[in-house]
Amino acid sequence: MSTLQTLDRGLRALDIIAQFPNGISVADLARELDVHRAICYRIVSTLEAHSLIARIEDGRIRLGVGAAVLGSCFEPQLNRDGQSLLHSLANTTRATAFISVAQGQDCVVLMVAEPEDTLIRVGYRTGTRHPLDKGAAGIAILAMRPDAASDSEEIKRARKDGYSLTVGQLEHGAIGIASGIALPENLGSATNLERSVGVVAIDGLDTELAAQAVMTTARELERLISA
Repeated sequence: MSTLQTLDRGLRALDIIAQFPNGISVADLARELDVHRAICYRIVSTLEAHSLIARIEDGRIRLGVGAAVLGSCFEPQLNRDGQSLLHSLANTTRATAFISVAQGQDCVVLMVAEPEDTLIRVGYRTGTRHPLDKGAAGIAILAMRPDAASDSEEIKRARKDGYSLTVGQLEHGAIGIASGIALPENLGSATNLERSVGVVAIDGLDTELAAQAVMTTARELERLISA
């Protein structure tokens, strides 16, 4: 497959910049891209002209408003179709279903759906935030990352099983199951897009059924994102 080198470098630059929410210097970006600094400056100038990146006070660069605009064009599709998948997952498992995203060292709930035929439900609100290394949602995201010496046994187990199962880590008696949502290859390791899908219940959760349903939903969401 032939590629346009300049465009490929620009897209790779965006991927790298996305991994540095506090900004990255042009010199460091040039090293990451393995190009001469002069070439990197031209790439940066082009991306900046389209508002895809922006300079902060100390000269470092980070994603700009143009990148947010492009992302917002996709989010309504994900929100619409993803919500439908979440409702199906909630009803199948009779548990509260959710999609979460990594934001720095935190895991933040993006979307929630509750089962229709249960009297007792876990209140899991959009915007709920907790440490990335606590709870099934965050552990499932960490399990999608490359192996690291600092990985906990929970992360290693989730990577092996394809899902994370935790009990009582965020709420006493709550059982959580989550699976990471793999990014398309062209998005590389953009940490601001790392997501997981899962369910949470206080008791009565059929963990075997729920684990399978969560992993199936994760694969469906991957197809949606890649479409």
